Amino acid sequence: MEYQKLIAERHSVRRFQDKEVPREIVDRLIEEALTAPSSKNTKSSEFMVIEDADTILALSQMRTSGSAFVKDAKAVIVVLGDSRKTDLWEVNCAISATFLQLSAVEHGLGSCWVHIAGRKRSKDGSIPGNAEDYVRKLLGIEEDMRILCLIALGYEAPVA
Repeated sequence: MEYQKLIAERHSVRRFQDKEVPREIVDRLIEEALTAPSSKNTKSSEFMVIEDADTILALSQMRTSGSAFVKDAKAVIVVLGDSRKTDLWEVNCAISATFLQLSAVEHGLGSCWVHIAGRKRSKDGSIPGNAEDYVRKLLGIEEDMRILCLIALGYEAPVA
């Protein structure tokens, strides 16, 4: 796809068809995201693919607002940064996540970035803790791996 068309077509998708995303496509998205530039070429970004419906449902409950739609995604990619490699892990992850989302468009998928780093579980404090600790515990992610965001993936559902 031509670059200008690609960036024009990218938009946040929060409604997904009940259609599985082939693992080959998910793997290709990650391969392409791993080509993203990083500070001093530290390549500190890593990805965790979640395809299990129960785990995706649990991820959708990480915050009281802004994450519920994740339950309908057919795949979720957790974007991680290795804080041992660089203090700029967050910037590197953001670049990688953007590459991933542009790649999704190229492969006919919709996506939506769901931010985690620095987000509380609830805006009003009714649920203690933060989204990063919730996701870390749910997925068994080690402390040195920081979590920037989730990228919810799937085929875009038509507007009803």
